Amino acid sequence: MTGSTVANAVGCDGHGDGDGGYEALRRSAAWRVLARDALSVSGPDAATYLQGQVSQDVEGLAVDGSAESLLLSPQGKVEALIRVTRTGDERFVLDTEGGFGEAVEERLRRFRLRVKVDIETLDWECVAVRGPEAASAVAGQPTLVLPVAWPGLAGIDLLGPVADGGIGGWVDGSVRQCSADAWEAARIEAGIPVMGREIVEGTIAAEVGVVDRTVSFTKGCFTGQELVARLDARGSKVARSLCGVVIGDGDDGSGAPPVGAAVTTADGEHLVGTLTSVAWSPRQSAIVGLATLHRRVVPPETVTVSWDTNGVDRRVVAETRPLPLIS
Repeated sequence: MTGSTVANAVGCDGHGDGDGGYEALRRSAAWRVLARDALSVSGPDAATYLQGQVSQDVEGLAVDGSAESLLLSPQGKVEALIRVTRTGDERFVLDTEGGFGEAVEERLRRFRLRVKVDIETLDWECVAVRGPEAASAVAGQPTLVLPVAWPGLAGIDLLGPVADGGIGGWVDGSVRQCSADAWEAARIEAGIPVMGREIVEGTIAAEVGVVDRTVSFTKGCFTGQELVARLDARGSKVARSLCGVVIGDGDDGSGAPPVGAAVTTADGEHLVGTLTSVAWSPRQSAIVGLATLHRRVVPPETVTVSWDTNGVDRRVVAETRPLPLIS
């Protein structure tokens, strides 16, 4: 899921799923091509090198095992949300949001000192399948078939170099292809942050709710560990937290707010954040969004969302809710 998937709230003014595939995601399975960048890290020191760089216990991964992880700055801020897959005793594949692979590679090379490790960009593609029947949707032979556990919506990701049959050949022809709008609605409802939107420069992992699934507190030292460990010891109390936002209709017929719309307290007195993702949810029959909000807002709580359209001020009432929006 790249940050560009929902550059605008496309489809938010529609009511219902149409041919978007949302109900297939919820009831059976649907697939979508995702922009993912992948690279390999291999060599005699690959496991010990990654163990000191990423937040997960990669030395403990079995061959063919995978785990979400973080690359952190020395100050503990998120540089990349990645997935690490062990493909051999001395070989790993790392994949991340499309457009961020170069930054991941640069970060890894920067700390590669006196170790026998090779880092190589992979010309791979990714097909994501979500839904209760996702596991039976695979038809072709992707290199990796990786389980994915979104809150309320499990699935698999298929990765590898594109074969002659094309990337669509990895999925059974009876499985519906999912629209960008339906995919975004499901992602937002699950509370899954993405690079370039919810995760930006300076983001702290605890703010966007990814610590539990990306950090091992028993593996030993890794770059950026101090801040993560200190916040965990304090109950992960941070100044801002990722929240769901369910948005009502504007009293002036203003429709859906865009990404970047301001979120303020209900009285409009305090700016508490901005919308980072927006989509129409057929299940909620409402516009849903994500926003990392100041701790003065404690979901569920009424807020105001405001923005400008061609010089006209728009304003709608919304409710913040804990994530996930659908359990």
